[in-house]
Amino acid sequence: MAGIVVGAAVAIVAALLATPLLIRLAKANGVGQPIHDAVTQHDAKAGTPTMGGAVIPLAALAGYGVARAFLGSAPTADGVRVLATTLAAAVVGGIDDWRKVRSGRNVGGLTRKGKTALQTPLILAFCVAYVASGSCTSISVTRCAVGIEVGPVGWVIFAACFLWATTNAVNFTDGLEGLLAGSGAVTLAALLAIALWQFRHPGGYEVPNALDLAIIASCLAAACLGFLWWNGNPMTIFMGDVGSLAIGTAVATLSLSMGVSLLVVVLGALYVIEGVSVGLQISTWKVYFKPRGTTHRLFKMAPLHHHFELTGWSESTVLVRFWILNAIAAALAVAIFYLDALSLR
Repeated sequence: MAGIVVGAAVAIVAALLATPLLIRLAKANGVGQPIHDAVTQHDAKAGTPTMGGAVIPLAALAGYGVARAFLGSAPTADGVRVLATTLAAAVVGGIDDWRKVRSGRNVGGLTRKGKTALQTPLILAFCVAYVASGSCTSISVTRCAVGIEVGPVGWVIFAACFLWATTNAVNFTDGLEGLLAGSGAVTLAALLAIALWQFRHPGGYEVPNALDLAIIASCLAAACLGFLWWNGNPMTIFMGDVGSLAIGTAVATLSLSMGVSLLVVVLGALYVIEGVSVGLQISTWKVYFKPRGTTHRLFKMAPLHHHFELTGWSESTVLVRFWILNAIAAALAVAIFYLDALSLR
C-alpha cells in the first residue's frame, strides 16, 4: 500500500507542476491546437496550447520510479511492459499532434493507416513479450481460470486487436476539456482496485506482479487528475493524442496483464460507445446514406459527444453526464469482479 500512495503522490504533484511549464513552453513556440472545420462550436479554442497530455505518462513514470525506490525493489517484467508500451504509444500520439500543429489543420496529422502502421509494432511487441513470459493466455472477464484458453497464437491475435481497438476508442473520447482526463482517472482507479485485490488475495489469480500493476494504475490515475487541474474549464491546454493514446494503451495493457480484458467492455463503456459511434457514422454513410445521394448522417457528428453538443447540450452538460456514465460503468465493473471473487472463498 505504501508504494501505491507514494507513487500516486509523486505523480499528481509532478503533473500539477509540469503542466503549467508545458503551457508556457507551448505558447512561446506557437504550439497551438488547430480546430476541425466541422467543430465550429469550438472555434474560440483555436490556438490553445496542445500536447499537454505528454505530462501524464511522464509523471506516472516518475511516480513509479520513486515508488519502486521507496520499496527498495526492481521493476517487474509486467510493469516494464505496460509502461514501455504506454510511453511508445505517447510517442506515436506526439508525432500525430506535431504534424497537426505544423500543418495548421486538425486533419493534417497521421492518417488512420499511418497511425495504425506506427501502433502495430509496439502492440505486437507487447503481445509477444507477454506470451514469451509464460503468462496466462486465456481470454477472460475476471480471472484466467474461468476464461477461454486460446493458446499463445490465439491470444496474440486477440490481444493485438483488443489493444488497437481500446486505444483508438479512448482516443475518440478526447474531444471536450476534461472529458478524457476525468474519465481516465476513474477507469484507472477501478483497475487499481482490482489489481490491489489480486495482490491481497493471490489464490485463484495468475497475476504474480499485481502490486506492480496497482502502482502503475495509481500513478496514471493520479497523473490524470494532476493534468485535469489545468485541462478543465476554462481550458488552458489540450491533451492531444500524445495523452489520449497513452491512456488508452495503459488501460488496455493493464487489463490484459491482469486477466480482465473482457471486463473493459463494461469498465470502459464510455469509450466503447464513443468508438462505436464513429464506426456506425462511417459505415452507415458508406452503405446507406451516400448511395442514396443524401447529406444526412446517422449522428449530427461523431464521436457521440459532438452529436449531443449539436443537439443543444452545453459542453458542461455533456461533460458531467458522460462522467456520470463512466463512473457508473466503473462501479459496475468492479462489482462484477468482486462478485466473482466471492466464489473463491
